Amino acid sequence: MATPAEEIQVGERLVRVSSPDKPYFPELGLTKRDVVSYFLAVGDGILRALRDRPTMLERWPRGVFEGAKIGTRQDNRGDAFYQKRLPAGAPDWVRTAHITFPSGRTADEVAPGELAVVIWAANLGTLRFHPWPVSAADVERPDQLRIDLDPMPGVGFDQVVPVAHEVRAFLTELGLTGYPKTTGGRGLHVYLSIEPRWSFGDCRRAVLALGREMQRRLPELVTTTWWREQRDRPIFVDYNQMSRDHTMASAYSIRPTPQALVSAPLDWSELDDARPEDFAVTTMPARFAERGDPHAGLDDRRFSLEPLLELADREGLEAPPER
Repeated sequence: MATPAEEIQVGERLVRVSSPDKPYFPELGLTKRDVVSYFLAVGDGILRALRDRPTMLERWPRGVFEGAKIGTRQDNRGDAFYQKRLPAGAPDWVRTAHITFPSGRTADEVAPGELAVVIWAANLGTLRFHPWPVSAADVERPDQLRIDLDPMPGVGFDQVVPVAHEVRAFLTELGLTGYPKTTGGRGLHVYLSIEPRWSFGDCRRAVLALGREMQRRLPELVTTTWWREQRDRPIFVDYNQMSRDHTMASAYSIRPTPQALVSAPLDWSELDDARPEDFAVTTMPARFAERGDPHAGLDDRRFSLEPLLELADREGLEAPPER
């Protein structure tokens, strides 16, 4: 018998949570209610990561169980799916942003403006939120530069860490400040707030220029070779994550694995001792209550992309097509 629905007060909204006892991570004994409680506990942090950004929802309405898989465009019969458009029946207080995909098609995508939207989405089974690097106010010009340090299969987190430190050192040389976070897996992301003056193509070109610099500084570790089968070094700087409609899981999103690991914002001083498995639905609320959000200052200052674009110009790197 299904557990009766509950209503939770979230700010000014009353949000309905159906089947709150439905198992979501059965190996940990975590239910939908536990997932909702997690997002409430890290509410300031996840809302900071999503606020007013067009956001794709990664929905696991049956929870995470052995053999579960996510549907794709080629095979939509999965147990989970990506929701790019506003779901039918959404409350009228769920705001949207109008976006254009590389194909030229358009959509109205959820753009959370308050924590109640996150909880509403969690009730739909959303574990990971995938925000665009733009705001609803200007969906054509990114206001975040996102650097994805992607390890090859079999490469451990400990090999990604020195690359992240070198990224920080290089950004500092250029007068820029980056903020690191775990992915919930073996990789790392570094975020940089930028002035919304440049196109997606310019931003991709800027990250490629940074990646080439990392390749020069750490030739045994870093590659920018796009084709996976041609990569001969352990860490790929994935510049294509700055392409239109390419997104990363937000800070505090939950990875759909049995351990319920989460994408954890870090201080640079924590990086050497951090491990992805340290940050999970079961442990992050206490960490957040004790120390708050290490990315709280991410949007305090917006930087110019000009130093990286000047490097791209010297390298002769061309901007890719927008669509």
